[in-house]
Amino acid sequence: MDAVITRRDLIHDAGMAALAMALCPSIVAAAPEKPAPAASSPSAADYPPVRTGMRGSHPGAFESAHALAREGRSFPEPVDLDQHFDLVIVGAGISGLAAARFYQQRFGADRRILLLENHDDFGGHARRNEFHQAGRMVLSMGGTHNLEWWDFSATVQEFLKDHGVDVDLMRERKQFHYGDTAPNSPAMWFDAATYGENRLVVNCDLTARLDSTTIDQMPISEAGRESFKHFYAAREDLLEHLDEAQAEDYLRSISYPEFLRRHGGLTEDAVQLFAKLEHGGWGVEMRALSAQEAMESGFPGVHLLGGSWDGEGWDYPVAMWPDGNASLARLQVATLIPGVAPGTTAANVAVARFNYAELDRPGNPVRLRLNSTVINTANTEDGVAVSYINDGKVLRVTAGHCVLACYHSIIPHLCPELPQSQREALEYQVKHPLLLTNVLIRNTDALDTLGIDGVRCPGRLMERLFTFRGINTGGYEHAIDDSGPVALVFWGSISPPADAVDIKSQLRASRAIMLGMSFEDYEREVRTVLDGLLGPAGFDVRRDILAITVNRWPHGYAYEYLDLWDPDWPEDEAPHEIARKPFGRIAIANTDAAATAYTHTAIEQAWRAVQGLPTRRPAGFSEDPGQP
Repeated sequence: MDAVITRRDLIHDAGMAALAMALCPSIVAAAPEKPAPAASSPSAADYPPVRTGMRGSHPGAFESAHALAREGRSFPEPVDLDQHFDLVIVGAGISGLAAARFYQQRFGADRRILLLENHDDFGGHARRNEFHQAGRMVLSMGGTHNLEWWDFSATVQEFLKDHGVDVDLMRERKQFHYGDTAPNSPAMWFDAATYGENRLVVNCDLTARLDSTTIDQMPISEAGRESFKHFYAAREDLLEHLDEAQAEDYLRSISYPEFLRRHGGLTEDAVQLFAKLEHGGWGVEMRALSAQEAMESGFPGVHLLGGSWDGEGWDYPVAMWPDGNASLARLQVATLIPGVAPGTTAANVAVARFNYAELDRPGNPVRLRLNSTVINTANTEDGVAVSYINDGKVLRVTAGHCVLACYHSIIPHLCPELPQSQREALEYQVKHPLLLTNVLIRNTDALDTLGIDGVRCPGRLMERLFTFRGINTGGYEHAIDDSGPVALVFWGSISPPADAVDIKSQLRASRAIMLGMSFEDYEREVRTVLDGLLGPAGFDVRRDILAITVNRWPHGYAYEYLDLWDPDWPEDEAPHEIARKPFGRIAIANTDAAATAYTHTAIEQAWRAVQGLPTRRPAGFSEDPGQP
């Protein structure tokens, strides 16, 4: 249950198998229930998923936390609400919602639980983006967007079963493959501002074996193109003088770009085409990854180590909803607070009506309070006191237990009485910034003319874009070849400046740039890219862009230990293991607590946190806490 699984341990695709061989040669669907009716053009005033513009860390969601953590600001004495709960959870993302469910299962379904969420919607990074500007509902993902592991723990399997989730059925009903299904995809678009001209190179994937014809179309230097040709044609074993352990140690000691320069013979302009390829997957520049990590993730290089290009029999068992893992968060809320969406099941969750007015209804065993930024949690004689800001007011509630389901680096500021060693461990983990911008376009005519549904843009702010369709689950249908309105997803992060050398400097610099950009900056970038890429095929940005939603997550993926930057910690001594220790009646649950950014770990850490809460209830919090 508590075993540390990082990306080093995962086989992302056939690249890992090929690398292992290079270093060690010895080696029917059930009919869905009738879906609940979909809301027709719901109002953004009372239904957050339809709000466009700046989302994610939207204005109002983070300022109080920044004042606390960055400025050391103190706040007025809170007003006691005289509201008492068995459990207060800080954060209503997947881990916080899971903690509420596990608490019910451990202590009783009638326990009084309050979830406090600083954003105007629940789900955390599993943010639902719902568009109605096209005359019909179009869904897209706004952050955490899939279930991507093939061997869930018993805890996760039981949790999914509890919510009616059938992963095999979800996979069966998924056609989507990250913009890799059109005849000319994947493709790369080189922009004029960076490369001197706008040029689309189709059927171009740097992680696959490129031929000379494709390489010759790239608008980089002649020397760069020639270095690419030699690199992709090479077949050798550059490390044959090293044994397996020595080879792996060496590959973990150098960055992937340095490997490409030193052993691949690539010129600098050729190497730069790889720089942003893991903006979406890892949330970092390629210079942050070792050669070993990059090749484990499927990037080329094993052919220079005696390995083969192509793996066989690989199956990437990802399951998805049409709004990303927002549907999982919705299932959790519908289970915890049935009055929010009566009759909601896994078969209709994507189209079910959700009444946000029911989230914080007095008298409900579970309440979810939005727009509430926690600024202090403290153990008391009788339990825990939690202070938060809502609508400019500093308020306080009390509880028997508290679970902090927020990111690690904010926790020392919320709970200043923590031991110094635990504070330092919490601050060690710096989140990876993540950016998903959804652009609702009128139709796919221009994309179809070009024969593409996914493009990499190595010179632009957001490196990758793809159409989001072909996920037919939760009662929602959107065929992979539907040419009507569709969300075009720009997915990735933001490059830090070159002088940000170490990984944490890179992450913090990316975060600062992300937060410093206005919605208009992101909108201008979207329009520039789509005009240059699709304009020649008839796309008019003034006519064909119907809506833009920027899902900005400055504190995105959990910090994962990387070869170039982190030691191999002894068991029980890694920062995340020290950081997640319970403190009195306060426990910690999030993906940071596992040092790995996956939905199943968010669930597992919620279970661990709840099981670690002390059993004995404090005085004054017996059977009926008297909550109004």
